[in-house]
Amino acid sequence: MSISWLNEVKWDKDGLVPAIAQDVKTGRIMMVAWMNREALELTAQEGRAVYWTRSRQKLWRKGEESGHVQKLHELRLDCDGDVVLLTIEQLGGIACHTGRESCFFRRLSSAGEWEVVDEVLKDPSAIYTDKA
Repeated sequence: MSISWLNEVKWDKDGLVPAIAQDVKTGRIMMVAWMNREALELTAQEGRAVYWTRSRQKLWRKGEESGHVQKLHELRLDCDGDVVLLTIEQLGGIACHTGRESCFFRRLSSAGEWEVVDEVLKDPSAIYTDKA
């Protein structure tokens, strides 16, 4: 596969583009992360989500620690070329590090407060281990 398609992405000043992961079956937004050029290329090559973690400044294959891999079904680029959409199958059913299905588990209530509307499916301490 030619990598010229990567040149059509409008990277920000840090060489990143926001990436939205959407469940291929339900359409639910699972998470938003960042990709650099290498992460996007690897995602297309490997058929699984690879992101750039800004806090750790390195590539991050979703599920490398938790086992909750995002299997890629399709990549799309928005009309402005500055956002990538991944339609994925969320293996294990958990995308969020809090142990929930999606990172979007809080909803604004009529009282003007964020309320948690999705349950924890698995305790994060059972998912992640201290690698110190």
